[in-house]
Amino acid sequence: MLVTGHTGFKGSWLSFWLQSLAAEVHGYALQPPTDPSLFVACDLVTGMASSTIADVRDEELVLQTLRRVRPEVVFHLAAQPLVRQSYASPVETYSVNVLGTVHLLEAVRRTPGVRAVVNVTTDKCYENREWPWGYRENEPMGGFDPYSSSKGCAELVTSAYRRSFFESSGTSVATARAGNVIGGGDWANDRLVPDIIRSLERREPVRVRNPRSIRPWQHVLEPLSGYLRLAEALHEADGHRFAEAWNFGPEDGDARPVQWVVERLVAEWGDGVSWVLDESPQPHEATCLKLDCSKSRSLLGWLPRWRLSRAVAAVAEWHRTYAARGALREVMLEQISSHQAIREES
Repeated sequence: MLVTGHTGFKGSWLSFWLQSLAAEVHGYALQPPTDPSLFVACDLVTGMASSTIADVRDEELVLQTLRRVRPEVVFHLAAQPLVRQSYASPVETYSVNVLGTVHLLEAVRRTPGVRAVVNVTTDKCYENREWPWGYRENEPMGGFDPYSSSKGCAELVTSAYRRSFFESSGTSVATARAGNVIGGGDWANDRLVPDIIRSLERREPVRVRNPRSIRPWQHVLEPLSGYLRLAEALHEADGHRFAEAWNFGPEDGDARPVQWVVERLVAEWGDGVSWVLDESPQPHEATCLKLDCSKSRSLLGWLPRWRLSRAVAAVAEWHRTYAARGALREVMLEQISSHQAIREES
């Protein structure tokens, strides 16, 4: 199988999970986007069948890679994933997230043997009306900022390709929309949990931009388990009936304000660091965002397994292990095992 964006935070977790299942995993991505990075810290390249370091905007190389790898399953995670970065680099954001998706789907169309494609977008693809209830998969696409808009465009591109080229083929293509993902090994700039971790490590007050904003927080293992279940369903003989959009989010009670996450992670860290309000001018970000995941639960049998308190504890555990130069891969295997055990018991 092929994972685009395998050097990023979520792509690295997915690649590691697939490696732990003894899957043959090929990757296509740029160099890790941060230093340090999860991909390097856990030496994930060693377990890859191949790792192509290249830009998803390189149409010919994307096609060459798919034809060389001949994957049955493709997880498309390569993206410019940050809202605030999209304000600074809107052209790059649209070209990576929209045209990159076109290149990937066009390469799939021209590569025999691909049976399942999971295109990972975001919960921010919806036209956000600041509703207190969750958005369903049939809500209109939109997006105030370039990142959110680009992911709404990627959803529309995927839908057009599915209807134009894949409905009568042997390839089933779906999109996956997840909430705000947290987990060990995320060092991205301008993202809440990495910003908290950096402040905690420096023993400085955590600067918080929008403490009252509500987000559907979840550990990275939650949506990844959904992507894996979706890919499995798409790969089946009747996979075309799952070739749609799917939400993977937390329980309603875990759509929490930013302040709750900050205070919980500070408490888990245990060094008594406080937080302060960052009152500098900030670009627009949504105030309230929730997902309705009833479709994934009823048709895929997928359920979130960890409450947010457990997810925050897992983040603290991973970064304490990293700071102590401990066995990160063992921590990740234990967290995956713990997550899956709850799934099997339910």
